[in-house]
Amino acid sequence: MTKLSVNLNKIALLRNSRGRDFPSVVGFAKKFIALGVQGITVHPRQDERHITRQDARDLSELLKQYPDVEYNIEGYPSDDFLELVEACNPDQCTLVPDAVDQLTSDHGWDVAWHSELLEIVTDRLKQSGIRVAAFLDPDVDQVQRVAKTGVDRIELYTEAFASAYGTAEQDKVFAEYVAAAAEADRLELEINAGHDLDSQNLAKFLTIPNILEVSIGHVLTVECIEQGMPTVVANYLDICKASA
Repeated sequence: MTKLSVNLNKIALLRNSRGRDFPSVVGFAKKFIALGVQGITVHPRQDERHITRQDARDLSELLKQYPDVEYNIEGYPSDDFLELVEACNPDQCTLVPDAVDQLTSDHGWDVAWHSELLEIVTDRLKQSGIRVAAFLDPDVDQVQRVAKTGVDRIELYTEAFASAYGTAEQDKVFAEYVAAAAEADRLELEINAGHDLDSQNLAKFLTIPNILEVSIGHVLTVECIEQGMPTVVANYLDICKASA
């Protein structure tokens, strides 16, 4: 069964817009956990425009109380980011090739250019017992290259799938994800996925076998506002339970 990890960045963005701890990131983590989610994801950026470094530390302390809930920290592997990750000691660190001023993650690693960086960072994080995932486009060549860096997992960047869903391009684009996932399986890389997955397209995406985790934040947060947290989370969990 695919695990659902909820990305709390948008909760933090709402909180930051008012200058006090409301809505509480830790409080919403507790609410999502109570509803049955199996993971919490954050992506602290250098400008702290949503998740702050203190949020990451606070969630680390909270999740010590929930050993069955995985903690995933995403981000570009700068020295200060890696120091934060080591201090928080999450279950997983997802390495993302974001620029400092990037609005949101919008591409996977070009592993040919960054293989040495990925190897060094992966080795460093594994020494702390942290599982390492690399954010990748659905490209068989990139999967083959990243397998040589020592990462444990890939996270398939799913924006292209989400954009093509329901259009004439859907089958062609989906086939690229199927091929990339099959190659990851062949190379014994575990598979996560995320970015713009939602309650409409997720079931289709999870017909791909062996997707271990999806991290969903922006759309899930909006749907919670529209429909209520219990309804939305239950829907996503049902979809995940039916995964291939």
